[in-house]
Amino acid sequence: MKPAALTVCNTGNQSETFAVAEEALRSGAVSLIVMSLNKPFGLTKGRRLQLAARDGQSTGLAIIPEGMGSNAAETRWRCTPVFSPEDSTLQQWEFIVNKSGTLGAWHVQWNTTSRRFTMVPSARK
Repeated sequence: MKPAALTVCNTGNQSETFAVAEEALRSGAVSLIVMSLNKPFGLTKGRRLQLAARDGQSTGLAIIPEGMGSNAAETRWRCTPVFSPEDSTLQQWEFIVNKSGTLGAWHVQWNTTSRRFTMVPSARK
């Protein structure tokens, strides 16, 4: 994806963020919406985003503080850094809620050449 294809919307408050995200998800013009939320939100708002993503065949990703998720979410992930003196990009991505599948955890690292995250083996204890 070229940086020119990225659109950034700054909103004044969380209600505006939900409105912009819902419209963009439903439009089908975008494949991914990433929003940063800092206040709890209810089942209705979460469900509206879920339905908008389904209608527009797009994906919505909400970056939220721990413990602030909505029951409407299909999945919940936890991302934590993994200490490594050789690689500062190492992280653990953990599936903590999945309404339609299994749970698990993976170590990933950023590959600067491909500009993607790649899965790496976990360190042995």
